[in-house]
Amino acid sequence: MFEMYQNYADYKCWTFDILNYVPAEIGGLHHAAAHISGDDVYRHLKYEGGTHRVQRIPETGLSSRMQRIHTGTMSVIVLPQPEEVDVKVDPKDLRIDTFRAKGAGGQHVNKTDSAVRIVHLPTGVVVECQQERSQQMNKEIALRTLRAKLYQQIIEKQLSQEQSARKLQLGTRAQSERIRTYNFTQDRVTDHRISYDARNIKEILSGKEELDKLINRLLEFAEMEALTEYLENLQSVGGEGC
Repeated sequence: MFEMYQNYADYKCWTFDILNYVPAEIGGLHHAAAHISGDDVYRHLKYEGGTHRVQRIPETGLSSRMQRIHTGTMSVIVLPQPEEVDVKVDPKDLRIDTFRAKGAGGQHVNKTDSAVRIVHLPTGVVVECQQERSQQMNKEIALRTLRAKLYQQIIEKQLSQEQSARKLQLGTRAQSERIRTYNFTQDRVTDHRISYDARNIKEILSGKEELDKLINRLLEFAEMEALTEYLENLQSVGGEGC
């Protein structure tokens, strides 16, 4: 999934900077974070936030009769990057810890405490960065990530106050509710929000044209929902004035 979005950024000619990358001890990826910049990045990726489900048969060497479909989930969080003036952070509200960056298997990748963890005491939001060898660079990246998370909290609070019950709520629904399923056994990707099935799962996971088509379908659907709600609100206001 991480590589899919990395490839998609390359396909869209965006800049993709890895902020944090922590491999899982059993292989694969435990968690990661990246900063993506370019034209209309947030517009295209804001609906990717949520729980993505994967259904596949693990390569365990069992006979076909003994093989069973394995279901796993991944959480994707998409945050807009605010400008410096959008979110003001008081240094007195921060606790900054340093530690040694770790690579695959848990070993330290350098001998200095270059990794940085920042805790925003009023909200309890925690961010960390360990990708750079410089502690100062990691601190600056972590502060940008913190501002983005605090900005997202502000946006979510506003949305919760303003959203109608009918609105699609793309990108703001609970992380526990799956938004998309990648079914390897059926070579199918299903986006549950728009009831859309796409074939050729490998092409979608390659992060290029097929993923772009799926994302654009989401954008079209969300824009139609927003237009429908706007027109209904106009009718409602007009009816009250009669």
